[in-house]
Amino acid sequence: MATSAIGPGFLTQTTVFTQRLGASFGFVILASIVLDIGAQLNIWRIIVVAEKRGQEIANLVIPGLGHLLAVLVAFGGLAFNIGNIAGAGLGLTALAGITPEAGAVVSAVIAIGIFLVREAGKAMDRFSQVMGVLMIGLTLYVAFTSAPPVGEAIIKSLAPETVDMMAIVTLVGGTVGGYITFAGGHRLLDAGLRGRSALPDATRSAVSGVTLASIMRVLLFLATLGVVSQGLALDAANPPASVFKLAAGALGYRFFGVVMWSAAITSVIGSAYTSVSFIETFSAGLERNRRWVIIGFILLSTLVFLGVGRPVKVLILAGALNGLILPLALGTMLVAAYRKRIVGDYRHPVWMTIFGACVVLVMAYMGGHTLMVEVPKLFAH
Repeated sequence: MATSAIGPGFLTQTTVFTQRLGASFGFVILASIVLDIGAQLNIWRIIVVAEKRGQEIANLVIPGLGHLLAVLVAFGGLAFNIGNIAGAGLGLTALAGITPEAGAVVSAVIAIGIFLVREAGKAMDRFSQVMGVLMIGLTLYVAFTSAPPVGEAIIKSLAPETVDMMAIVTLVGGTVGGYITFAGGHRLLDAGLRGRSALPDATRSAVSGVTLASIMRVLLFLATLGVVSQGLALDAANPPASVFKLAAGALGYRFFGVVMWSAAITSVIGSAYTSVSFIETFSAGLERNRRWVIIGFILLSTLVFLGVGRPVKVLILAGALNGLILPLALGTMLVAAYRKRIVGDYRHPVWMTIFGACVVLVMAYMGGHTLMVEVPKLFAH
């Protein structure tokens, strides 16, 4: 889940919003962490105790709702995966000097190769873990070399000069919105962790997943803050690359290539796996040929990128739109938590329900405001 969240959009959003908000972006990160944990803790626990995928639970709440949720999640996953493939290509461009298109094709072949391995689930988990450690280590180095004003970041994280609702919605959407929040929940089911006995595992995994993604977010925030506080300008065409290059020179640019590729390839894998886990229940044929459907999903994402490409603004928009899926998904799970035919005699903690309901209301309000007011401003410039 954490490495699915840390993709090209994650890197781009964090860099762009830090440049715009400065140290006050720390408050946005803190607010998003609270909302992320509130959403993911509820959804994963309910999925595990119900022993059903998100769309199956939604169909039991309201017939047909699961199909709608599956279409929204799969569509959002495809949109993000086009950006993930593009990001993988850009990463290899910085690392090896090849064209983004060639890098995208090479990355797609590697991702497909992981799903061709007999123990694809274990291979996917291990690969994601190694890439996650690598990303955090390299970004920590760049954050250190950029010498950010840590004291100012701490103060303004608690007392911001401005509160940007679009930034909060985009960050939550990019961390636990759309397909991402279900990535770990569905993976737990596939790994055999299900029923009430698995609730401690679900709780621990949900919190640790958000924590890992947030550590990466904070490190990139500090690295970017260190660069912009020196008055240095970021390249609008590739803001994250600018941060690494300005902070650590040519070596930093190579590090960016590794981080971008690692973030992108793990997100390609997570997006394809989770999106297909939603649509495979539409028919027995899809479920039987799950591996080939995942491979087809990756191929389609690659072909669309080769034909169209993706601008920075689209990645930010994708995060914001994924944030709009979250209130529907989480609200449905909270209703399911009180249906005995779905969760049996399990009693969902009241504080979690209240926490989750607050997340639904906050995200629905901020998501609606973002869609109606902020997104048109973004594309007007």
